[in-house]
Amino acid sequence: MILQETYTLANGLAIPKLALGTWQVSQQDVEPAVKSALEIGYRHIDTAAAYANEVGVGAAIKKSGIPPEEIFITTKVPAEFKTYEKAKASIEKSLELLGKIDLILIHAPKPWIQMHMHFPRRYYKENPEVWKAFEEAYEAKKVGAIGVSNFQIKDLENLKAHSKIKPLVNQICVHIGKVPLDLIEYCKQEGILVEAYSPIATGKILKNTKVTDIAQKYGVGTAQLCIKFCLQLGLLPLPKTIHAEYMKKNSELDFEISEEDMQTLLQIKKI
Repeated sequence: MILQETYTLANGLAIPKLALGTWQVSQQDVEPAVKSALEIGYRHIDTAAAYANEVGVGAAIKKSGIPPEEIFITTKVPAEFKTYEKAKASIEKSLELLGKIDLILIHAPKPWIQMHMHFPRRYYKENPEVWKAFEEAYEAKKVGAIGVSNFQIKDLENLKAHSKIKPLVNQICVHIGKVPLDLIEYCKQEGILVEAYSPIATGKILKNTKVTDIAQKYGVGTAQLCIKFCLQLGLLPLPKTIHAEYMKKNSELDFEISEEDMQTLLQIKKI
């Protein structure tokens, strides 16, 4: 069962292979959603300071009665925080709200508004400053692992050149129709686990007949096929839902996509 399976990060830390994503889940909705996920058997919850729902995530975990060491929590320092001081303060605040952090990520290599505008500046000087706060938190055992999100190869190379500890994770957008194979392969060669956010393409993929036809062939839902696709690429998918029935369905992945169908899905260029 996928909910009991783990990957092993380069530092030896076990990380559950499937996580519940909480992007765009309100503070009000996140506590019951995380509660449902934990009851179903999820043991990896992904949040971020920018999601403004860490309070609810922390409350659900505290009330669950499950020992904290059995739950893996990922959070992120806001993309806009590009100084050592702001990053350090953000980590401390997230620790206070969540109770623990197993994995902390830099949310993006540059502020979100610049990401969306494809602003050329890469913050090559600032990201290593943020990373210094991450390394200190890791060495002080305040966090179990450190990583990044939305980093491209050039961002990773810059960080590698100016740091002591290499990122253990890179969380990026991956779904059928958007598979950055060069970046995924680079990360694999560097021992960086790739996490796939928006594995169901924020729902748009559910209308793609090529994908739905393949899902029907296996007798599974389209979302299940999309999540399994990411797993078979060696990625860690982060499907988001607040509905318990979908959480359960998303974890029912006891099937194998054939190599031929994987190639067909990889050839889909846009959703």
